[in-house]
Amino acid sequence: MKKILLGLGTMVATCGAMTSAQSAEINQHSLVVTASNATRNQLLVFSSTGSFLRAIPTQGQGGVGGNAGGVTYRDGRLAVVNFGSGTVSVFAADAARGSIALSQIIPAGSSPVSVAFSDDHLYILGTTQVESHAFDQTGISESADGVAALVRADGSAAQVGVIGTQLIISEKNNIIETVNLDAHGAVTGAAATVGNIPANVNAPFGLATRGNNAYVTIAHADEISLVRNQEVLTVTPSVTQHAPCWVALDGPFLFSANSPSKSVSRYAVYGEKIVQDAPVIAEFTGSPTDIAVRGGLAAVIDNNGTASHVSVFKVDEDGNFTLRGVASTTSANGVAIISPQDLDQ
Repeated sequence: MKKILLGLGTMVATCGAMTSAQSAEINQHSLVVTASNATRNQLLVFSSTGSFLRAIPTQGQGGVGGNAGGVTYRDGRLAVVNFGSGTVSVFAADAARGSIALSQIIPAGSSPVSVAFSDDHLYILGTTQVESHAFDQTGISESADGVAALVRADGSAAQVGVIGTQLIISEKNNIIETVNLDAHGAVTGAAATVGNIPANVNAPFGLATRGNNAYVTIAHADEISLVRNQEVLTVTPSVTQHAPCWVALDGPFLFSANSPSKSVSRYAVYGEKIVQDAPVIAEFTGSPTDIAVRGGLAAVIDNNGTASHVSVFKVDEDGNFTLRGVASTTSANGVAIISPQDLDQ
């Protein structure tokens, strides 16, 4: 079992000036994590200022691309996909000891591309199916308690998320679909295409969920859609920014990472409305491949063909990004933020 020990003294040394009690907490404790996506996959851990802290082997193989949610975190559990070895590595965060430790390796039924947590299940989206694995305080079951084949199942699966009593899934070959969950949270029944998908649908990619709402990008049509109750309700154009691929929600804002435009846009979301608030709030040298926003921080992975970068931003109450640091790495995949609140659980 590999561990990363993060003492408070070390964290204080890597952090910048503190302008408020809230930002001081963020500076001292928040972590940004991504995966190297290499043949020998590793979890890469960065401070809230973008300083590299440690690499921890996942004991699996990387190799995934064109997806989001390859790294996800919730309630002390961190999941990382190992596409090449067909497994998901699960890490535990221990606030009392200041550590991140590999705790389990879960086999997947098809090569995993994206993962999501609910209160009591890990959901694994693979190239041909989605599956659910129950967990409790003792760990995650290695055996799936529910499996459903994808509508396309052609290797174009992009991301999975949880909306109410369903999963929502994007497949880049023009499918947005849902799968029901039973009373225990297990996958049940067959995947079904959502209604009212736009006629110009072209490459659904990333998604972000909250409650019964899912915001799904239709990347090559330069659009973002709102899905609720098995139907697309609203479609909003990305205006000057092309191919909004990956999205993250934070309070009233939806942030989209626009790969060919090498930018992040900000949208205000409320009711059935998706309104572009600012077309560009951050720009990059490479094409963004994933984004996470949590606890007053944003993290964006971009790739310029030869190297990846992890950019960390402070996010203020108006949804503005202020760059805190940039780190170079290999062809990273997925990104998640462990906030102070998470580490205190």
